[in-house]
Amino acid sequence: MKQRRSALVDMVNRMGTVSFHQIKDAFPDVSDMTLRTDLKALDADRQIVRIHGGARSVEQIIGTDGLLATRTSKHADEKEQIARKAIELIKPNTTVFLDSGSTTTALAASFPDEPIMVFSSSITCAAELARLKHPSVYMTGGELDRYSMSLNGSQALSSVRTLSFDQYFMGITGYTMHGGVVCGSSEETSLKQTCIERADEVIALMDSSKVGRRSTFTVCDLDQIDIVVSDGKLPEDFLLACSNAGVEVL
Repeated sequence: MKQRRSALVDMVNRMGTVSFHQIKDAFPDVSDMTLRTDLKALDADRQIVRIHGGARSVEQIIGTDGLLATRTSKHADEKEQIARKAIELIKPNTTVFLDSGSTTTALAASFPDEPIMVFSSSITCAAELARLKHPSVYMTGGELDRYSMSLNGSQALSSVRTLSFDQYFMGITGYTMHGGVVCGSSEETSLKQTCIERADEVIALMDSSKVGRRSTFTVCDLDQIDIVVSDGKLPEDFLLACSNAGVEVL
């Protein structure tokens, strides 16, 4: 049962939204009643979200990295690779904003101990930065999102609107060719859009699994991003879209 439910969660996370018919096709030897019991249990455990006729990834419902504690280990090697590349873009005596999410937290864990002014909405990023001596670290205000361990809402937006950043390191929920950069939370979407407006340079941190992943709210198009830092496995059609939009890919 544990193995089946784990496989079911992986399927939902991979596809974003699945119908009950797709679930039945994926588990042909399991009864409808057992599968519905699995969905109910996984929903109660907040690993997936049951919807009418199927299930949806928690990430699509609540934002960039969903249940952060359960997603930190996913694509860990890719996130470390992205963090190493992103570190090379950071310069002393500048001002940066770190988005919430497991990839930006990996960046914070490798952050240089230099005189840099760092703003963030992420509690996990702030915790990683707290061990350093030279960066000045500031948190936005706002309401705590216990799933992504970040601060959102009107207070966070008001805080960011008074600031300007040399660089904004943005976490990505997903990207589709027709929807652009997408997010599952309206409040997080608003914060990302405001950070984009206030930054001289927008740097998107995204592993290749985010390409083709759908979600509810559109954050921006590629032409609002300056650099994409990824794991070297991005599909050719995405690379072509970046080239056409004038986006540098690292």
